Amino acid sequence: MDNLVNHRKMFVFMVFFSIPPFTLKKRCYTGTMNIFFSGIGGVGIGPLAEIACDAHYGVSGSDLQESPFTEVLADRGVPISFSQDGSFLRATHEQTPVDWYIHTAALPADHPELLVAKELGIRTGKRDELLAQIIKEKNLKLIAISGTHGKTTTTGMMVWMMKQLGIPVSYSIGTRVSFGPSGTFDPASEYFVYECDEFDRNFLHFHPFLSLLTSIDYDHPDVYPTSADYVAAFRQFISQSQATIMWHADNTDIQATAKDGWILGDDEPTELRLPGAHNRRNATLVAKAAEYLQLGNAETVKNALESFPGTSRRFEKLADNLYTDYGHHPVEIAATLQMAREVSDHVALVYQPHQNVRQHEVRGLYTDCFEKAELVYWLPTYLSREDPSLPILTPEELTQNITNKTAVRLAGLDDQLWDAIEQARSQGMLVLAMGAGTIDSWLRQRLN
Repeated sequence: MDNLVNHRKMFVFMVFFSIPPFTLKKRCYTGTMNIFFSGIGGVGIGPLAEIACDAHYGVSGSDLQESPFTEVLADRGVPISFSQDGSFLRATHEQTPVDWYIHTAALPADHPELLVAKELGIRTGKRDELLAQIIKEKNLKLIAISGTHGKTTTTGMMVWMMKQLGIPVSYSIGTRVSFGPSGTFDPASEYFVYECDEFDRNFLHFHPFLSLLTSIDYDHPDVYPTSADYVAAFRQFISQSQATIMWHADNTDIQATAKDGWILGDDEPTELRLPGAHNRRNATLVAKAAEYLQLGNAETVKNALESFPGTSRRFEKLADNLYTDYGHHPVEIAATLQMAREVSDHVALVYQPHQNVRQHEVRGLYTDCFEKAELVYWLPTYLSREDPSLPILTPEELTQNITNKTAVRLAGLDDQLWDAIEQARSQGMLVLAMGAGTIDSWLRQRLN
């Protein structure tokens, strides 16, 4: 079923406010099932630990350092250790037997804590296994938001819309939001809204009631060796979904056969007062989901989406003329710069590439995606989960085909870069920092 809605381009000005603290929820106590979360302060595991608390599981965990998630969980009474040598897991298990040890995909097989879990005979698994069990156990209908780009914002939009409509909702979002915790279970809810990531093939562990597919661009070469592998995984994901709402252009690439749902015309983003063409497209998916699920009416849904306050690290305003964004793919860079130009006529970009293995795949896409930036400060690639056989691509190699190469300045995370940022801001330029590595924390430290 194709829905066609006329789309008229609109110029808007909107500021995404910084994330204020939210009201703390009820304390977490030992339950009938006790779960130990490794990496409990991370954006994937932290929200899941909050959901487990809400679902009356016993929760404990560990990480290497504090984070906003560990602070919230500690306030709820969750025991947390900032050492991962296995001794805390052992002591926790001796006091109250741990039924399940949940860890991230990045945990190596010889990790001390994982070895202790296996020694003690504790069941081990990744976050998707536990979440799938909670969804099944609580008889929830899964609304899964997937795609290469825009998952976090679209998930946030879906949750925000349902809250504004007064619909109880359980959810997990891979970042902080201003309108509640990053993860929650509401016993009154019918739906569970989930940012369903394709990394580590996480999304293939679910069979959603409804899936929203934001976009498809080859990514995660460390998981999917070829573009064909990547597309095949999304094709399988759609086949596992009871219904799917997606764009015609993406289905042209995937050639998927959905059981039910809508394929949207590529020219039909809803007229919404939101900054950024990609945000308006993502909001369109949410509006169509509301229509498909018969939630609210068109006017109330539109009003809810136009009041969306944004999420952390997605065009988040840190200070006057200074924004931060998690994007690190050329398509995301172009889309976020387009949004920045709706806010300001003069934009400077500070870009930190993410993963050398990814740079080997996307380097050919670094062409015209930077053209809406007057200045581009290019940082060395942030290294994570690398293939040691691949040579490290230099900034000079990565920038050689950029169409506005005269705008590029090679830089490092140092005083010289900060002085350049401050000068650009003082001249009225909007400075946008993008990357999934250390650029965000570096900026926040400089502002403090």
